[in-house]
Amino acid sequence: MSTPKTRTPPNGATGANASKESNYVSNPEIEAKIDDWIKQNPKSWTYIQALPRERLERTVVLNDVRKLEARQRVDGEIMTAINNDSTRKQAYDILTKDMSDEQRDEFILKMEREKRRTKQQSQGQAQTRREGVTV
Repeated sequence: MSTPKTRTPPNGATGANASKESNYVSNPEIEAKIDDWIKQNPKSWTYIQALPRERLERTVVLNDVRKLEARQRVDGEIMTAINNDSTRKQAYDILTKDMSDEQRDEFILKMEREKRRTKQQSQGQAQTRREGVTV
């Protein structure tokens, strides 16, 4: 599933000007999900529409902050797990011996995220296969 994309506002466009001058790319799949949510939650949608712009903007920022904090928490857990596993730590030390500390950490996190993603996808596929079998 792809996510909606926005184009960077032209140089000098900030705040209210940026929203007027930006060209937003719409994703029909996401738009349909939003429309479905609105239909299922009319009271919440009315509440959201009544919020002042500054409150909406701060809510968007809060969501970004929460995502960042969650990612940092997961990254910390990944690094702790690696540091507690001498075999994995040694393997990454060999792979990243010529990298700076920052590059090393980013490489390790990238590899571990990919490993988690692959594992989750294979578990999801296995679950789907089990659900598809009927007797």
